[in-house]
Amino acid sequence: MSELAHLVATMFRKAAGRSRFIVAIAGPPGAGKSTLAEKLLPLFPEGTAAIVPMDGFHYDNAVLDRRGLLPRKGAPETFDVAGLTAALQRVRAGDEDVAVPLFDRAADLARAGAAIVPRDVRFVLVEGNYLLSDEAPWNGLAPLFDFAVFLDVAEPELERRLVERWRQHGHSPEDAIARAFSNDIPNARRVLARRRPADVEWGGDL
Repeated sequence: MSELAHLVATMFRKAAGRSRFIVAIAGPPGAGKSTLAEKLLPLFPEGTAAIVPMDGFHYDNAVLDRRGLLPRKGAPETFDVAGLTAALQRVRAGDEDVAVPLFDRAADLARAGAAIVPRDVRFVLVEGNYLLSDEAPWNGLAPLFDFAVFLDVAEPELERRLVERWRQHGHSPEDAIARAFSNDIPNARRVLARRRPADVEWGGDL
């Protein structure tokens, strides 16, 4: 059994007797959270799992600009935590389909109601940087998760990936390094320093 299949099997065991099981997939930027979620999804029986990305709850750039936070986009204070909490509470209740926003990286904005979590989905994979943060108000999310996975990636590898991410967006090597180290790397260090324990520390290949 592959590591990914073993992880899904563990979730199934933990979810025994539950009609809805919400999994937090957390880790620093560049760790591979969305990649892990996307690779896990097809390992569940068809129609039984859905993904909710935390990035959909970014404040709009206009809001961040007014608050003087645009250069810090991606930091904990640049997300609508109350909106995320409310959405996950509705997902937890399982009474209805729940519309959630998705972040459009090409447009650099969140698109409201861009995805639906169906009411009959059993497994919901929520992925994002700060889901296991011990900082308020993020720590208020803890009761909403049944299981948590933290992606454990060494800082030098995170640095390499984050610089490369900016390179792929068309930035020069110098600008990519500046962008990664001015915001992404500090955010990654904050994730690593202020995280709660997870059920699984994931260090497997993606």
